Amino acid sequence: MQNKRPTSLTSFKKSVGYTIISEWMAAKNQEPFDFQKASWLAYAQGKSGMVIAPTGLGKTFSVFLSVVIDHLNHGNPTKGLKLLWVSPLRSLAKDLQRAMQEALDEIGLDWEVEVRNGDVSPAQRAKQLRQMPDILIVTPEMLQLLLAQKKHARFFTKLDCIAVDEWHELLGSKRGVITELCISYLKHHFPKIQIWGITATIGNLEQAREVLIPYDNEKVTITTKHSKKTKILSVLPDQSKELPWAGHLDTRMVDKVIPIIDASRTSLIFTNTRNQAELWYQNILNSAPHLAGQLAIHHGSIDKELREWIEDNLSEGKHKAVVATSSLDLGVDFKPVDTVIQIGSSKGIARFLQRAGRSGHSPFETSRIYFVPTHSLELIEVAALKEAVKAGVLENKDPMVLCYDVLIQFLVSLAIGDGFRAPDAFQIISQTHCFSQISQEEWQWALSFITTGGQALNNYQEYHRVVIEDGLYKVTSRRMTMLHRMNMGAIVSDVMLKVKFLGGGYIGMVEEYFISKMEIGDKFNLAGRTLQISLVKDMTVFVKAAKGKAITPSWMGGRLPLSSNLGQFLRQKLSEALTPNRGESELKFLHPLLVEQQEHSHIPGKEEFLVEKIHARDGYHLFMYPFEGRLVHEVMAALIAYRISLIEPISFSLAMNDYGFELLSDKPIPIHQDNVFKILGKHNLIQDVVASVNATEMAARKFRDIAVISGLVIQNYPGKQKTFKNIQSSSNLIFKVLEEYEPQNLLLRQAYTEVFNYHLEEQRLQAAFQRIAQSKVIVRESDAFTPLSFPIKVDSLRASLSTEELADRIAKMTASHQRKKNKKSKTKK
Repeated sequence: MQNKRPTSLTSFKKSVGYTIISEWMAAKNQEPFDFQKASWLAYAQGKSGMVIAPTGLGKTFSVFLSVVIDHLNHGNPTKGLKLLWVSPLRSLAKDLQRAMQEALDEIGLDWEVEVRNGDVSPAQRAKQLRQMPDILIVTPEMLQLLLAQKKHARFFTKLDCIAVDEWHELLGSKRGVITELCISYLKHHFPKIQIWGITATIGNLEQAREVLIPYDNEKVTITTKHSKKTKILSVLPDQSKELPWAGHLDTRMVDKVIPIIDASRTSLIFTNTRNQAELWYQNILNSAPHLAGQLAIHHGSIDKELREWIEDNLSEGKHKAVVATSSLDLGVDFKPVDTVIQIGSSKGIARFLQRAGRSGHSPFETSRIYFVPTHSLELIEVAALKEAVKAGVLENKDPMVLCYDVLIQFLVSLAIGDGFRAPDAFQIISQTHCFSQISQEEWQWALSFITTGGQALNNYQEYHRVVIEDGLYKVTSRRMTMLHRMNMGAIVSDVMLKVKFLGGGYIGMVEEYFISKMEIGDKFNLAGRTLQISLVKDMTVFVKAAKGKAITPSWMGGRLPLSSNLGQFLRQKLSEALTPNRGESELKFLHPLLVEQQEHSHIPGKEEFLVEKIHARDGYHLFMYPFEGRLVHEVMAALIAYRISLIEPISFSLAMNDYGFELLSDKPIPIHQDNVFKILGKHNLIQDVVASVNATEMAARKFRDIAVISGLVIQNYPGKQKTFKNIQSSSNLIFKVLEEYEPQNLLLRQAYTEVFNYHLEEQRLQAAFQRIAQSKVIVRESDAFTPLSFPIKVDSLRASLSTEELADRIAKMTASHQRKKNKKSKTKK
């Protein structure tokens, strides 16, 4: 075996390991890409790093084969875990295992690749604890569970590398923080471990690498010279009047989608919500019965076995098309897929490109994605997407900091395992990006919290989870150990009910709140089937197959907000919309509608901000268009309503979408060109926001997740799960206790911080008001809804009307608008 580290690619190519892998690839008529060779060399030189390459180029093998080559050059033949592969999705694990094991078998290396997650049998997991495989694929949660095992150091004595797949998906989430902490722990105890990340392109790649590898050892960033070409095709109706002014669930474009499916080998049809996926699946089948048996639906609430069956069929080219949510954004390459169809806005540039990359898997193929608008303004959005892709602009993934709930969970996990000593643990914790700024005072609070429950909860024995014996922090209660392991993780979902046929057979899951609104005998759609409720018992909905009209579940967490980068390009494209001789087909198609917007109101220029006042039968409407996304608009609407109420006592109902927001009142709204700039001013912004929204109520809702992650509220018990109502009630009670008796509690502070950073989006909000302050504010009055205002108005009706009722209401509003338009036209003549 060779012992010297290579100094150049030339010397590295002479190594035994490189030669074996090169010959293996040549036998398959393949040769490594330059970025793969660069990764192998960097790893052989003892470096850690990040690999960035498009889908289909072999990012996985750039890291996986680095470990294999190094072992062939230096390793000893003893069994033990050599490569720990962290993947964000359980659904990726099986295909990764298969691909790695096939490669190892063909190379002739006697290694075993195994998966360890919730889908693996208890017997298999127990076997792994006795003898680890050579390569283990885990989720962040399962890695933390390994550290919660007694004598867990024995698992990692042979470990050479930790690889984190799809790091961009973990970064900016609490699952990413778990990953940071686990890696820091292992790096502390086994300093020679190399760390490698695999990521798609994002806006802050350098920071992403530093968050994953914040250590002093030499690290590199490796990118490919191969740029994947993406072709974006807009699907346009025959006439602009065929597109609804509003409604992201509208499916009248189905007839345009079916020919695309028929002309393609295999299509992936992406929607943004599970509700939308179910509706499109049903509508495609209704319009194209010949696709029965060839069309499938895939999302996170469908039975795991059915999802895996669909994925296998996709890989083998047995499905003509699959309607999916983000459940298929990531994963192994489905080589038969040659077409991606995006239904409605993807809401972000990176997400759009990620989905586009699911087609055309060869590095030299062009990814082809069709954009199907579901309301008129989305055509401007696709023009904005094309411009953003051309400019190479992508969103950042900002890392999280000081997540005390994850810290508490991690410390208890270590205490359940072999225990920890405070100085060592502090060194491990403070080495991570998330906790690099933690103070000694905050650290002492965390230690006190896990041992005594802190100042407010000291009298409750169940919060005395960790004991200290001779300076070692450990958990001695078997019940506490069991409950902690059952509730470990950072994904706090709403309570889910299983859906089963009366005669047996699992279909999927729906949320408790949805079923609570339904009666026995009601029908709903799930997994492409129409089901009728027969019985609800023990967190299970028993159903039977049915026909006829049915409700489609709307899962919580529904719509994605518009990214700030895409919003910027959208404002730019709208400002150029009426410029003569624009090349975009989307803007040409929309020209009649944009002319109507200009005639009845105004199209805001790049340095302008539009305010519309409309008096209709249902009251007085005020519309504003920041194009900053739904979450920011929710805050802005409350803020503007508060500021107007200071001028004159007035009550409003609020509505918003990604483009703007509406205030509706039963009396005239006192806003005009003279005072509008003050109402939109950036002065006292945060104070007014706090006064206008119920920050305490928002923090209490955030605290629910924090309480579950930190273990203050137990969600899962043996054989049962707490209901959403019980979880909310328990967390609210603790929240009130902390507010009153321990207002400086770090978990309580975290709840308010998360409200401002992630719900109110404080930085984005301030940037929006700064931009408005530098813009010319245009106030326009109209006697009818405009193309910009109409989608927001429809969104305000959506919550209170069924799909059929909403369609009727839109038809009536459109007819009324047309009558007013005709009347004006006659008056002019």
